[in-house]
Amino acid sequence: MKRLVILGGGYGGVRIAERILSPDLPDHVTVTLVDRMPFHGLKTEYFALAAGTEPEVAVRTPFPEDPRLNVKHGEIERIDMDAQLIHFASGDTLEYDWLVIALGCEDRYHGIPGAEEFTHSIQTLEASRRTYVAINNVKPYGQITVVGGGLSGVELASELRESRPDLHIRILDRGESILSPFPKKLQTYASQWFLEHDVELISGANVQRVEPGVVYNCEQELASDAIVWTAGIQASRVVRELPVEHDASGRVLLNAQHQIPNYPNVYVVGDCASLPFAPSAQLAEGQGEQIALVLMSQIKGLALPTSLPQIKLKGTLGSLGKKEGFGMMGKLSLVGQMPRVMKSGVLWLYKKHLG
Repeated sequence: MKRLVILGGGYGGVRIAERILSPDLPDHVTVTLVDRMPFHGLKTEYFALAAGTEPEVAVRTPFPEDPRLNVKHGEIERIDMDAQLIHFASGDTLEYDWLVIALGCEDRYHGIPGAEEFTHSIQTLEASRRTYVAINNVKPYGQITVVGGGLSGVELASELRESRPDLHIRILDRGESILSPFPKKLQTYASQWFLEHDVELISGANVQRVEPGVVYNCEQELASDAIVWTAGIQASRVVRELPVEHDASGRVLLNAQHQIPNYPNVYVVGDCASLPFAPSAQLAEGQGEQIALVLMSQIKGLALPTSLPQIKLKGTLGSLGKKEGFGMMGKLSLVGQMPRVMKSGVLWLYKKHLG
């Protein structure tokens, strides 16, 4: 028997599993999906769990069901690509013939003292649970600080404003405006939404250190009852420690077939793969489609495609609470109710058709 192991049940890992488990999969191949959770977490919606506007059951869904799929749970400690062996924190090991690394990302703290120790996260479901508890234990009229004005920070702060109208909320962002990668129209719309909903925006921020209950921005002490970090990501530790070439964010450099050079039986997908796009669930799924195609050819002993088409992204949608949102569809900027409805629809379709 030959063994295909997929490390990570996120958007990219699940998409590959779905496509590989086709009628074309040879009978001598086993497929094992490894994840620390017993379900697929909808990471793009963790902000709603942390803010208290969605229950946990709404941000998770079962893994695909297939009699040919084995699911193993555990925390991965390291990968030995020379021995083709996965080492778990429990001491267990797992062998593979083909490997897909889909271990995602984690917060990047940029070496800022105290940031990791004294802030909360929405990078994992477990962390989002803790963040929900911390935020919702804050007494009325308390202060919440969100560090980072990108998509995650904006969605969290807006959802929290609707969930806890009693709280004081601020967003710290180092750019001139929140949502700096987006067009000016979207930046202006989101900024105006926060001003109208009494959320403090601090641009040009320079967080120098974090202490319990305090963020130091340009030496100014900003007291906070809870601090949430959304100011950057990097590849997971296991991926950063692989003896291969990485980019500045610890993501693995790949060849045209999404393989690790010198290890053609190892593929990397999603937030831990170095790609010419910003990380997103949509990108992970698009890359996963291509990896499944290449991988199936490799499993069957066929010639691999020498090149693959460029991954086409349909756009980005973000929410400002439950009723408004913003988005980019090609070169078209959208604001208001329509992009919020579209985002809800995309999420519904994903959950409906998964597996």
